[in-house]
This record gives sequence, structure tokens and C-alpha cells, in this order.
Amino acid sequence: MSRSRSTEAHDKVVHTALTLFGARGIDSTSMDAIARESGVSKATIYNHWENKEALLMEVMLHVNGLNREQEDVDTGDLERDLATILSRKPPGEFEEARNRMTPGLIAYSAVHPEFGQAWRNRVMEPPRQALRRVLKRGIDRGVLEPTVDLDLAMALLLGPLLYNHIFTKGTGEKKREIGAAIAHAFVRAFGAQAPAKKSK
Repeated sequence: MSRSRSTEAHDKVVHTALTLFGARGIDSTSMDAIARESGVSKATIYNHWENKEALLMEVMLHVNGLNREQEDVDTGDLERDLATILSRKPPGEFEEARNRMTPGLIAYSAVHPEFGQAWRNRVMEPPRQALRRVLKRGIDRGVLEPTVDLDLAMALLLGPLLYNHIFTKGTGEKKREIGAAIAHAFVRAFGAQAPAKKSK
């Protein structure tokens, strides 16, 4: 089935914006430049996106694999569900683009706090909410202790991933895949204890 001209123009603009944001920086990339390089008219671009920030948001969702709804994880095994979420990775094909854009995105978010908040809500919040759902199910099903603090639990689960990312970046050291190990350690530490058998 052939793709519509509107879809082709949309994809062209997203990929052009991704290239220009990475090469020139976000502030230095204008909608005029994106229109010129993509060959798509500004009028058409503004039919798809209200402004540059809306386009930037779609580009970042695209390169992080968040432009489609992620399925809820519920296999019935808490450790496996946690490991699945903690091991999710953005598409490898965009790794270089993400690495180029991330410093500029952080700086742009600091200067444009409304965009920064929208970015956190769209990109950072979904994984946290996925973890929260899995943890709450674990408590409801008696797999986790009922006293588990959900916010603290998420910090304990996500902290090692951030540490692993920050301290291997730029070192040449291969980043370890630690999602399953984090899930295993967490369940061992906070899993509900089976009641002790009464002695006869």
C-alpha cells in the first residue's frame, strides 16, 4: 500500500529536523531551514506542527521509541515484569543522533522550562508510571511487602540505570545490561516473606 503524500512530507520533516537539530543545535535551527532542507513548504509544516517546540517534541519521542504507546507489562511474575521495563532501550538506529542532541536538549529545557516540563511528562514519566503499576500490582498480590514506599522503590530501581549510564559514558567502557540484576536484587530485598511455620 502506497503512503500518502502527507505522510511522506511528515516523515521527511521529522528526519530533516533530527539531522539539523543534531548538527546545528536546537536554537540555531529555524523552521525556514527545516523547510528548505526537507523540500516541504512552511505552510505544510505548520499544518502538522504548531511551532518548532512541537516538532522538537515529536523528534525526541521518535528517536527514543516513544512515538507509540508501550504495552503494559503483566506476566504474573514481578521480577520478570520489572526486568522487562528496566531493560527497555530506545532504538539503536538513533543512538548517535540522541547522543548529539541530548546536551542541547538539556540546555534548551533549562532556558525554556515549559518545554522542559513537557519533555519530562512525555519522556521521563511513562517509564516511572509503568514501574509504579507493576510495583502496586506486586503489593496487591502479596508479592511485595505492603509497607513498600512506591516513590522510594522507583528511585532504587532507576538509580542504578542512571549511574551505569553516567559513569560509562565517554569512557570507552562497555555499558552493562543490568536491568535483570536490578530487578532480582530488588525483589530479594523487598519481597514479602512467607509466614514462618508454627512449631508443633
